[in-house]
Amino acid sequence: MTDKPFAPSCERNRDAILPVLRRHFAGARHVLEIGSGTGQHAVHFAAAMPWLQWQCTDRADALPGIAQWLDEAGLPNTPPARELAAVVAPVPGLYPPLPAPAESPGGHDAVFTANTLHIMGWPEVEACFAGLGALMTADAAVVAYGPFNRDGRFTSPSNAAFDDWLKARDPRSGIRDFEAVDALARAVGLVLLEDVEMPAHNRCLAWRRQR
Repeated sequence: MTDKPFAPSCERNRDAILPVLRRHFAGARHVLEIGSGTGQHAVHFAAAMPWLQWQCTDRADALPGIAQWLDEAGLPNTPPARELAAVVAPVPGLYPPLPAPAESPGGHDAVFTANTLHIMGWPEVEACFAGLGALMTADAAVVAYGPFNRDGRFTSPSNAAFDDWLKARDPRSGIRDFEAVDALARAVGLVLLEDVEMPAHNRCLAWRRQR
């Protein structure tokens, strides 16, 4: 077997994120992770919160690497990863269609995403939130981790440098303004409950859907 994909940032931030997830996912049973990347977060959080079924998703080319992490961990609450991506056309949303958990026909009651919103182009960020409504229950919790600007300004020189690096790599990417992301969340019925400061000038934003 080839070496598993490895993201050092996941090892650094997982223990800071976990307490936030424990608070907001305490009553949940079915988590949808958008952009699972390597799968490191999934195995760490699923092991720490065994009452959750943790559904990994990502683009098709990431799925073999995620499978390596899931298979090695052998956890009973991590089903095989599924393909899912934010798509702008013909209708903005998350595709291909993802079935609801068998035990929760209304959808997933928790959603997690880490270090994804600054990698996508802004139209894909909009499509991601637009697609959430069809995948989550009426009272779902949503937690997003990563760097965010405030009032259109970087919160640290390191975030400004990171944004330059992102844009050099892909001009469509970049650190997002908290206010713009929160507006997308509110458009699908999410209300911000907590904005938690994380190490290295990152944040954990936690919303709950209220219809």
